[in-house]
Amino acid sequence: MTDRRARPDLPRAQLLTQRALATVERFMHIQASSGIVLLIAAAIALIWANSAFAPSYEALWEMPLSIGLGSLSFSQSLHFWINDVLMTIFFLVVGMEVKREIHEGSLSDLHQAMLPIAAAVGGVLAPAILYIALNLDGPGLNGWAIPSATDIAFAVGLLALLGPAIPSTVRIFLLALAIIDDVVAILIIALFYTEGLDFNGFLVAGVGILMVLALQQMGIGSAIAYIIPGAVLWFGLLMTGAHPTLAGVVLGMMTPVIPVRMRERPLDMLIRIVGELSGRKSTASTDLEQMSEHLKKLRLAQRELLPPVVRIQATLHPWVAFGIMPIFALANAGITLDGINLTVGGAQWVTLGVVIGLVIGKPLGIVGMTWLMVRLGLCALPAGISWAGILLVGLFAGVGFTMSIFIGMLAFSDPNLLGAAKLGVLLGSVIAAVSGLLCGAILIRKKARAKHSP
Repeated sequence: MTDRRARPDLPRAQLLTQRALATVERFMHIQASSGIVLLIAAAIALIWANSAFAPSYEALWEMPLSIGLGSLSFSQSLHFWINDVLMTIFFLVVGMEVKREIHEGSLSDLHQAMLPIAAAVGGVLAPAILYIALNLDGPGLNGWAIPSATDIAFAVGLLALLGPAIPSTVRIFLLALAIIDDVVAILIIALFYTEGLDFNGFLVAGVGILMVLALQQMGIGSAIAYIIPGAVLWFGLLMTGAHPTLAGVVLGMMTPVIPVRMRERPLDMLIRIVGELSGRKSTASTDLEQMSEHLKKLRLAQRELLPPVVRIQATLHPWVAFGIMPIFALANAGITLDGINLTVGGAQWVTLGVVIGLVIGKPLGIVGMTWLMVRLGLCALPAGISWAGILLVGLFAGVGFTMSIFIGMLAFSDPNLLGAAKLGVLLGSVIAAVSGLLCGAILIRKKARAKHSP
């Protein structure tokens, strides 16, 4: 029998709000959306930095921001808070992605992982070699790693623009390659862009790591409890002279891949508590207290249904993709074109080296190393991926953008060389993105013709 009981109509404002939120949620779940937002932020930064309001652009990011307690105070520019603090959360998500891939993804089986690992290594070496060849005797040599990086959000987002006609295995291969690429970039930052280490800082960082391990052994599953140990680790790395964002990678790799052990399975607990709550009819104060206790256990069981590495990554990903990364692009992509002199100090070779490294070096290294591994019989192409698909991956991997800009800021203190490097990153990333989209469109057209041909 159909339940015909009248249901109260929701206020129009509430209905409109629910529809708007549902639209926003759908937008945020489209993989290409984060890339679009990132592109808009970069465009705003470029226009702003080259407009009549350019002085306000520089002034905003150099504005000091302080936190303090009593006589203790920590003051840094807004630029520092974005590049050294917010980007730590980005690297935390990267670290958790690596941990998941090693545990159950494309990197869990060594034989399966060999091909994307080799391709990623080729995609790092070839751009670096081309860049070094152009800047061997110049002041821009220290930027050799700039074209070696891949922007995961942009690369995967651009691939998603091509739609379902591109096999899912191509996306998986690109994602695995980009993650390995980021791991290599992190190692490069740690080994080549860190100078004058203060080993006292490692003691502080070690304390932070021990605090994390202790909380894990105690069965503390709430992510909030790890903020203070994470901050101790971050400050420790800052004291050492290493880039403090590496703390995010360490914490990500330490995030458990299994839920906290409980006496009762979370799903069984959920079923039991929901059954008890649905059978209650009394609203006495004592019952309300018991209901509050049940709801507390219900939240605990709900939280522990997913492993921390999955739960925390899912929570942080929208904030990183639609908040931190666009803010980083807005703060760092604002290149004043009038302020760059490509004829001074080898700046033109820096720009050219980055562009060639991203546009030519990336696909050359990825396709070349993949061909070599297959030719030697060490690996085989994954099912559903043709050599054209490997080329497509190589082209999209040339979109360095945020990671390349990040390395460029570590490589150069000279404003002109840094501006030349950023210009190369933007030009190279745009050319690589357009090349990838054109290549993808050609592949889709050929696939459609083959499907309809007799």
